[in-house]
Amino acid sequence: MLLLLSLMAANAFKSTANSLRIVGNTQSRQESLAAAQKAIEQTISSAAFAIDPEAVAANPVTVDINGDGTNDYSVSLDPQPNCYRTRTIKTSELNPEVAADLACVQSSNLSNSGLDSDDAVSLAGNSMCATMEWDIGATINDTASNTAIALHQGVSIRVPEAEVDNLCL
Repeated sequence: MLLLLSLMAANAFKSTANSLRIVGNTQSRQESLAAAQKAIEQTISSAAFAIDPEAVAANPVTVDINGDGTNDYSVSLDPQPNCYRTRTIKTSELNPEVAADLACVQSSNLSNSGLDSDDAVSLAGNSMCATMEWDIGATINDTASNTAIALHQGVSIRVPEAEVDNLCL
């Protein structure tokens, strides 16, 4: 009977140890995902991102996940942010009562309205702004917990139409 109780106790101990290991691994994974997400958000929130995304993404972002003043994770934005699509915003999609939208509104009158041109038809209804869609990836390889995470996020940024060719190659 004593041998049977000893085996049951050993089995319970082993089961508890495995459960704690699973919980620890899940916590490390969730912390790594949160750190990667924070790094992506910090990068796209930077005013310099729309001007020079490669320079902003070149430096690893350090994250203090538990607020103790020590950086817990270093996140690399790898691969580099990639602009994969642009789209001109139509004037009908804008709300003139919103300041950000008002900056994009242009007159529907063409400067050479007496001339017939293919450009006049294609430009009718377009605003002075466009959206650029980016794919941003973040990777973490944490040696302390042996966690490796790769995260991708898509983001859309509004920019002046004239800047699209310079920013999205």
